[in-house]
Amino acid sequence: MNVFYNKWYKNHALVYKVLLFIVTTLFIVYLFPKTGKFKYSFEKGKPWQSENLYAPFNFAIKKSAKEIKEEKAEITSRSLVYFELDKAVEQNVLSDYLARFNQVFIESNDFVSDKSDLYKKGQSIIKKLYDQGVLDLEYKYDDDRVVKLATANKVEKEVQYGSLYELSTLRGHIEADLGNAFPVEIKKRMVSIFFDVIQPNISLNETLTNKALEEELSRLSLTRGRVEKDQLIISKGQVIEEPQYDILSSLKSEYESQEWNTANYNWVLVSYTVLVALTLLMLLLFLQKYRNEVFLNNTKVTFIFFNIALMILITSLVVNVNSQFIYIVPLCIMPLVLKAFFDARLGLFTHVLTVLLLGFVVPNSYEYMFLQIIAGMVTILTVSELYKRANLFISVGQITLIYIIAYFAFFVIHEGQLTGLKLETFGLFVLCGLATLFVQPLIYIYEKIFGLVSDVSLLELSDTNTKLLKELSNRAPGTFHHSLNVANLAESSANEIGANAMLVRVGALYHDIGKMNNPTYFTENQSTALNPHDELSSKESAKIIIDHTIKGIEIAKKYKLPDRVIDFIRTHHGTSLVYYFYMKEKATNENVDVNDFRYPGPTPFSKETAILMMCDSVEAASKSLKEPTSTKINEFVENIINKQMENGQFLNADITFKEIQSIKKVLKSKLANIYHLRIEYPE
Repeated sequence: MNVFYNKWYKNHALVYKVLLFIVTTLFIVYLFPKTGKFKYSFEKGKPWQSENLYAPFNFAIKKSAKEIKEEKAEITSRSLVYFELDKAVEQNVLSDYLARFNQVFIESNDFVSDKSDLYKKGQSIIKKLYDQGVLDLEYKYDDDRVVKLATANKVEKEVQYGSLYELSTLRGHIEADLGNAFPVEIKKRMVSIFFDVIQPNISLNETLTNKALEEELSRLSLTRGRVEKDQLIISKGQVIEEPQYDILSSLKSEYESQEWNTANYNWVLVSYTVLVALTLLMLLLFLQKYRNEVFLNNTKVTFIFFNIALMILITSLVVNVNSQFIYIVPLCIMPLVLKAFFDARLGLFTHVLTVLLLGFVVPNSYEYMFLQIIAGMVTILTVSELYKRANLFISVGQITLIYIIAYFAFFVIHEGQLTGLKLETFGLFVLCGLATLFVQPLIYIYEKIFGLVSDVSLLELSDTNTKLLKELSNRAPGTFHHSLNVANLAESSANEIGANAMLVRVGALYHDIGKMNNPTYFTENQSTALNPHDELSSKESAKIIIDHTIKGIEIAKKYKLPDRVIDFIRTHHGTSLVYYFYMKEKATNENVDVNDFRYPGPTPFSKETAILMMCDSVEAASKSLKEPTSTKINEFVENIINKQMENGQFLNADITFKEIQSIKKVLKSKLANIYHLRIEYPE
């Protein structure tokens, strides 16, 4: 059991990566469409590029969405419409008419001749109205549309919609029927009577109407024709016209149909899993070979896998809702984020792999992948110094422009003309660019969640007004001044060899914060001739000097400095000796233990930490130069750095001899400028 636990402990990082790999693979496969994928790409009006295509099985030719829409519209326009007829309304209206007529004419003192004829005329008008029917509302049907009048779900008769009376047209019909046989005043009173008593007796029966429409639509055929197995669909080089396009679309639909049997469905899942696993495996191999420090850090590997899964998740959700909005997903955020935390090469490699995986999710995958890969390249090439807001806005504008230009070119290639170009798509690209600006707060969120450090955070840490640096300047002003000088030297050296100048500058500013605990024990902070080391033994003095790295780490953790910055505090002396006190002790004690005078390390393990070690040693020792000349400075720099190389301080750092020579050159030039040296001319 102990052997098992020991193996688990030794390989727990690898086991974690395997589990992360499996979980991410399964999650991405879960997001993929659970169907087969048609292996051919085709466009209407373009030649068929593949070999002769024969039908692999029997299938029906599906009607296009446009055809189905037109047929549905036609069915809707001619389907039966049912109205509810209320026969009791006519009798009620006649009763009300009698009462109202008597009130207006019989009881009135106005003299009206032939009241009986007038009354009968009104009755005939009412009978005529209700023989046809009076509608309760105005409906949007054509006048020649056949409608059925029903009572208690029993059809009474069929009429044309135009023969029914609408309330808004009653005045005209009544006045026409009254004619000129009666005086104008009588006609006005009769019209007012009708408006008081007339009530609609016909209303739309939505239940029967909708049921009739559904029955008609249910008989609509979604297919037209059939293709038999082994039938030639299209020949190589043949232009894809409307008939061939419909057949190919139907075949593609069959492949991507949900009606797959269990065996085929399982094979589809297995195939997806293999392809996703291969893609993620390529990423892990890339990290192991070219970014081993990232590969060994499980947090960073998790961060990269999380971003891939997140982008695929967001894109899948958008495709499921409406695939027309896929270009609104700001996929270029991922290379921006990865470049901010790691480097451009890793960001582009991961972006390309993610786009390849998204090819299984999005429609028109080739066009999508081309646009996104080009946009990713532009992102990597244009975005520099992300902490500068102007740079981000300029880069986002360039990315949006590339999207628009590339999409425009694809549209012209597909359509052969500009007619039908949708400006809404360009608006989606603009929204995508605006969404890309969210990268700034996203980087901050990632820093807090995953404990990573970006250039934005480094810029904040480089501010000398931060609480920790202000405390350093107050308690150890000499050390603070030394740190500023080292930061300037280190930044110039990093720029010379292409290292992370911002990171090494921040590391230089904080590398000696441990000296705040005992500032007077370090020469740069001694303002008087008194030296507290005179009262201590060499071993005690060495311990105080060595402890400033350990104290610095404690202070850095207290102030929650990032681990990448703490690495500079830990490594800036490597495993070198406190040489002065070691030689002083050795002069009186031949059996001195060298480990008592050696820094605990570790040695620098990156270009940036190696640069800091060189610049720190050179700047500190340069204070002892008397009457410096160019020759003295050159020999001085060479001796210090060569001694560090001989002691193996740079064996773990990824730095070359050529880069070390470049750093020496920068340090010599900077020191010459500091001491205001001129060129030494031969006598």
